[in-house]
Amino acid sequence: MSEPEGKGTAFTSIPVVDIAALFSSDAEAKRKVAAEMADAASNIGFLYVTGHGIPPDMIERLEARAAEFFAEPLERKMELYIGKSRAHRGYVPTGEEGFYDGTGPSKIDKKEAFDLSVELSGDDPDHVRGYRMLGPNQWPAGMPEMQRDVYAYYERAMTLGHTIFRGFALSLGLDENYFESMLTKPPSQLRLVHYPADPARAAAEWGISAHTDYECFTILHVTAPGLEVMNADGRWIDAPPIEGAFVINIGDMLEAMTNGRFIATPHRVRNVPGERYSFPLFCSLDYDTRIEPLPQFVDGAARYPAYVAGGHLVTQTMRTFTYLKKLVAEGTLALPESESHAMAFGRREREPA
Repeated sequence: MSEPEGKGTAFTSIPVVDIAALFSSDAEAKRKVAAEMADAASNIGFLYVTGHGIPPDMIERLEARAAEFFAEPLERKMELYIGKSRAHRGYVPTGEEGFYDGTGPSKIDKKEAFDLSVELSGDDPDHVRGYRMLGPNQWPAGMPEMQRDVYAYYERAMTLGHTIFRGFALSLGLDENYFESMLTKPPSQLRLVHYPADPARAAAEWGISAHTDYECFTILHVTAPGLEVMNADGRWIDAPPIEGAFVINIGDMLEAMTNGRFIATPHRVRNVPGERYSFPLFCSLDYDTRIEPLPQFVDGAARYPAYVAGGHLVTQTMRTFTYLKKLVAEGTLALPESESHAMAFGRREREPA
């Protein structure tokens, strides 16, 4: 669903916000940071954050482990194929995933990935109950450093996510800890994404085609340019990496909860000839959380239907992954939501004049 008429700005760059004060006890400084976050979330849907506290060497180890894994032969990586996991964890080969834009077939993205989330046992009650996004991770045998370093980053980035949730709560006039009760075991997913170097790749092929993120917000680290963000005029704006900063973008859930005040802005990754790595952490709320516009943001009718966080996440994922589409086609798996609820959020690209 697109934003109200006139919502957002025809921005040409993305603001940088130092969030260090969110880790302090200075209430006034926190409110100042929250106001900057609110401005970016309402008008752009994207911001860079510095002062996040994650050390550079932890990020360097994350990058090194990703490079080692993706350098493995395809047959070894396919031993961890995501379709073997009921918890949607593991290796995503090139061509497995494509985003449906509502106007035609999915566009195939030119990337490979490795997906993980909170480490749970096979007898975790939610996994046993059948919650598809919760369960054990798949890790490569013989590469203990990958599990150690990647999961250490995941836990540290999740801690940062809690801090950013507190900042957004303040920015919305809510209690600082408003979201904490909804963050007991969220299916927040970390992706290791690899775009192989290919100077001959056709310009029309996208690294990732245009989409919004399904969760509340994303914490993103990238190693090279390529990310583009749509402004209010429907034009694509570069979002290059900034040293020491993460990209934060608003997702579907916060757009819905704020009744469109915050924007889940469409973004894409353009085709680049050089090798590129991307590490998005998609920060969600607990599986059973009811997502709906908060009363204070509803002036008249709510613009978004209520839905369950886990159901929305699973439905959107099932519309983009080949192995899940096959299960749906075979009748062995059903969409948790109706197609009318699995809507597109954010702005739409304008047709060329």
